Amino acid sequence: MDANAERQMRSTVWRLFFCQALMQSTVVGQVAMSALIGHTLSSDAGLATLPMAVQMTTVMLASIPAGILFARLGRRAGFVVGAIASVIGSLLFATGVYTASFLVYCMGSAFAGVGFGIAQHYRFAASEVAPPAFRARAISLVMTGPILSAIAGPEIVKQTYDLTLPYLFLSTYLILAVLPVMCLVLLAGTRLPPPPPRQKVATPIGEIIARPAFVAAAVAGLVAYGSMNLIMTATPLEMMLCGFGVGASASVIQWHAVAMFAPGFVTGRLIGRFGMQPMMMAGAALTAACALVALLGESFWHFVVGLVLLGVGWNWMFVSATALLATAHDPAERMRAQAANDFIVFGTVACTAFLSGFLHARLGWEMLNLAIIPPLVAALALLLWQQRAKPRPVAKAA
Repeated sequence: MDANAERQMRSTVWRLFFCQALMQSTVVGQVAMSALIGHTLSSDAGLATLPMAVQMTTVMLASIPAGILFARLGRRAGFVVGAIASVIGSLLFATGVYTASFLVYCMGSAFAGVGFGIAQHYRFAASEVAPPAFRARAISLVMTGPILSAIAGPEIVKQTYDLTLPYLFLSTYLILAVLPVMCLVLLAGTRLPPPPPRQKVATPIGEIIARPAFVAAAVAGLVAYGSMNLIMTATPLEMMLCGFGVGASASVIQWHAVAMFAPGFVTGRLIGRFGMQPMMMAGAALTAACALVALLGESFWHFVVGLVLLGVGWNWMFVSATALLATAHDPAERMRAQAANDFIVFGTVACTAFLSGFLHARLGWEMLNLAIIPPLVAALALLLWQQRAKPRPVAKAA
């Protein structure tokens, strides 16, 4: 790359970094509040995590339309739509809290899910603006953007949840609605590649998703995100039952979010040194260690240590899976491959968001943590299978 091209690439990646941070801040804040508000507004404790389940379901449902939108109008237009949906979601959350309506609150989850689903493509946009030698580092950096949200999201909750008494969290959602607007300002000056040319004869999607690299990447991604979401969503509920307040649970989520995104500063380099599959295996081991910590006790520091391990494990698995996905498709196939991957991954996350409240209410905290072990073992088995499969010599990452 010449100097001008490199400066432009770095500027674009950093803008994507901050856009990802802003969009993720609304989600991190929502994680700290959603189960608590759901527990208050719903008549069944098992439905406390339903709003988060609705949000993740719409993340899944948005993945295919988002791929079509990006393919036809380009990345910037798609990201603008996502930011606007996130603003609407935060305002509906605020309305649901003000009117004590569980239905309206869940409607907010739907719009927030669309915004979050589209925001997942910031990492793909980073892979498209960087040359192959820097692709893993660009993906890793953009996925590190939410390190700012790890601090900002829970801190916004802690500082604002009681500003509009008796309507707890109302002011928080009004503030969170401003963050996607800031994202729109950043997008105005971002240069992103145009949509890829349409294939005259499109590769059947069944052929794409049957490739060993795609299967391994999708399964590793869904296990990483699903396991993390299952435990994270129920943590504020368990802490409430253990006698901890909103500030304590928000602090634990804050530590967890930092652990999810801070490793991104070095994960790309670690992937370059050790490889994608070893990093995914190391991430799976840390995720399993989280379950062990949960079985040892329920003090504040047990929650902190467990969720820190869970966060780092998620980062290593998910960033590596994203990098592996880029080897599973040709440039003209990237939009459909990415959309299919996110449909699979966030379909699983939606299920875990709902099951989190159900399993926690019915089986308890210990069994909830043990439930992540079998999927981790299955993901490791698929990675070993993918390593033995012949690579696609004609495939080039988008």
